[in-house]
Amino acid sequence: MKYIVILGDGWADYPDKNGDTPLSLANKPNIDMLARKSLCGLCKTVPDGMKPGSDVANMSVMGYDPKKYYTGRSPLEASSMGIDLSCDDVTYRCNLVTLSGEGAYEDLVMEDYSAGEIDTLTAGRIIAELNEKMVLPEGWELYPGVSYRHCLVHRNASTGAILTPPHDISGRKITDYLPSGEVGKTLLEFQKKSMEILKASPINAERASSGKNPANSCWFWGEGTRPSFTSFKTLYGLSGAVISAVDLVKGLGKVAGMDSIDVEGACGTLHTNFKGKAEATLEAIKDHDFVYLHMEAPDECGHQGDKPGKVRSIEMIDELVVKPIYEEMTRRGERFKLLITPDHPTPLSLRTHVSDPVPFVLYDSGKDVHGVESYSEKSVMVTRVLFNSGVEMFGEFLKG
Repeated sequence: MKYIVILGDGWADYPDKNGDTPLSLANKPNIDMLARKSLCGLCKTVPDGMKPGSDVANMSVMGYDPKKYYTGRSPLEASSMGIDLSCDDVTYRCNLVTLSGEGAYEDLVMEDYSAGEIDTLTAGRIIAELNEKMVLPEGWELYPGVSYRHCLVHRNASTGAILTPPHDISGRKITDYLPSGEVGKTLLEFQKKSMEILKASPINAERASSGKNPANSCWFWGEGTRPSFTSFKTLYGLSGAVISAVDLVKGLGKVAGMDSIDVEGACGTLHTNFKGKAEATLEAIKDHDFVYLHMEAPDECGHQGDKPGKVRSIEMIDELVVKPIYEEMTRRGERFKLLITPDHPTPLSLRTHVSDPVPFVLYDSGKDVHGVESYSEKSVMVTRVLFNSGVEMFGEFLKG
């Protein structure tokens, strides 16, 4: 038996005034076909009392109980970046963001949490400039990552900062969301200093001249400490691989002892290499029992309030990912299962994550069941199937 998770990050949503969601509007004949002969329903991926981040939700869908294993988001990303951490180190996600407005730093607005989806090469130049000019105190280290996502490490430290993800406050004044707490005060000073440097950066002058959003400040969040996972092989008896463009999911796979497979052109947006990801999945499943294929594009569109983009991302995943994986796995003749699901909803109306249960399709090539006519948040409710955790859904996925 082979097992493949196809995860569309954040593609679940709330209905608009006409009762439609991107899932119901999207032309997705391949997912709908599978939904008609699959177990369908809802799954509560985010435990009560925990924030609905992609870290918690993906961990849950991957079969790891966040209540047991979660130690923060940024250390998972640090693992993907190859940063060595001791048990006394604390990490933070560092976004390159665009702040707009006039006056004091505290009065500015979170214009763009991704600095215009800045490319990795340019972002690396900016992080290098900050490392050269910001002169962090001893014990603080800033590392480059992918696109707008980077990592700050505080060696031999303790947690306690109060921090807000920048994608939660898009379009809002940052006054009420600034880092606070003892460490938070230091992080805020770093943010202010980063803006002083980046306002005068020739790199941002280049971006402005070409109509791109400037990466004019760092924004720190996602505090955490080194995680310790039971390996996926020990927990489930299967060899596994992860395919993702983002360090968070790649890091999850690495700390779980899975192989992380890079795909050229995978960037976590609508412009990612969907075809290459599908091909990499089909290659990886030859040598592994389980592949976790993660696609960030629907979530990015949700955060940006981009309805057409979110619909389009679902259609592209259906055509360029689900179709070739289903057809090739069927052709190979070996029994396989597909779990098609988001990790959490990212409603366009809110532009951030929520904890509502997500709709899933669980297909077993050796066992057709009566499913639903088409796949959406509303349609799967008729089955009355509800898993109370991602771990419970994952257990059902591995049955047989």
